[in-house]
Amino acid sequence: MSTEALALVLAGSPAERVVDRTLRTHRTLSSPQRQALKEVIYNVALWRRRLDFLLGHPDAPPSSLLFAFLQGLARLPASEAAALAGIEPDQLPPLNPAQPPSLALRHSLPDWLADHFARELGPEAEDFCAHLNVPGPITLRVNPLRDSREDLAIRLRAEGLLTRPGAWSPLALHVDGPRPNLYALPSLREGRFEVQDEGSQLLGLLLDARPGETVLDLCAGAGGKTLLLGAQMRDSGRLLAHDPDPERLDRLLQRVSRAGLTRVQVLRAPPSPGLDADRVLVDAPCSELGPLRRGPDQRFRATAEVLTRFPPLQLGLLHQAAALLRPGGQLVYATCTVNRAENQDVVTAFLTSRPDFQRLRPGEGWVSDKCIRDDFLVVTPHLHGTDAFFAAVLQRSTGKSPQLTDDTRRERRPTAGLG
Repeated sequence: MSTEALALVLAGSPAERVVDRTLRTHRTLSSPQRQALKEVIYNVALWRRRLDFLLGHPDAPPSSLLFAFLQGLARLPASEAAALAGIEPDQLPPLNPAQPPSLALRHSLPDWLADHFARELGPEAEDFCAHLNVPGPITLRVNPLRDSREDLAIRLRAEGLLTRPGAWSPLALHVDGPRPNLYALPSLREGRFEVQDEGSQLLGLLLDARPGETVLDLCAGAGGKTLLLGAQMRDSGRLLAHDPDPERLDRLLQRVSRAGLTRVQVLRAPPSPGLDADRVLVDAPCSELGPLRRGPDQRFRATAEVLTRFPPLQLGLLHQAAALLRPGGQLVYATCTVNRAENQDVVTAFLTSRPDFQRLRPGEGWVSDKCIRDDFLVVTPHLHGTDAFFAAVLQRSTGKSPQLTDDTRRERRPTAGLG
């Protein structure tokens, strides 16, 4: 059963879909058996390059890969690993005892991707890549229209879920213990929280949306950050959400209702210039290298072309956002990737063509200095325990001069849930 599912994943089928389909087909499996099957498929899919190295060749059948994982990485006795993999004792493949010689083989990455991380991160690349193979935490974002973070933690404890506060976002709670069935919790159905990585929460908080303002989420997706912005605004003012994918917007509308928001306007078509928004969030489409730890096969389904595909689109979105922003307004440009070409270089190109914009330090007065590099927000799995995110805060000048005033340098604090 597991080797058949593994063959599908290794051939390119999305691991999550294969696991779901396999479990639906074998409903008689016990809960421990279902969990074991899922772990085996995910781990072999994730560690395939390291397993190829252990076996000495890249085209080993799924049964050999499974044996190499169970015996070489999970350290099960060879006889037990062979039985679980369906291999006869006299046909056990020998395993290479040497240490893998490259970053790609040590951490099971395509060569092009390991080379990219080495260029981007330098001496941090080893630690970063190691953390891509460790599952990320389940992180919740409290809905401050319903609860404080402390009150939500108490409520969740009563529902059998233990949590601890996040380190970077004032709205974050990390789930302690085994992965729970969050959708069975009354507190989720009541809109008291959403599941959202702590780094992703920071992107929304950086916009510092205020009650009564006109705020646009230009690339809203399914709306996780839109909901955060609505809470910051205390469900007042005008909150607009646009995304080219209508199905995502439909899911956003469902979540808006659950969260108790009444002032969200979904835009099926791009907003027209002259909106004069106070704030615009551009959570741009990107190569998505930041959340690679969330899926065991994402790294193998991408190609090097993804590193150069998005900058023209991202720069265009920044210019689109600038045309929708009033003088003195602010926008946040953000991605979930580790790629200077999509991050710092896009911002630099935009500022070169728009001298009426200035870059501000993100989250002045409340974001930890540990999350700031060269006045950009940069968070990563190995340093912050989050997925990898990048953000820049840009402000349009109020007149001809692009110089900042004392007022625009004043301390800004996130309003959601802080008083």
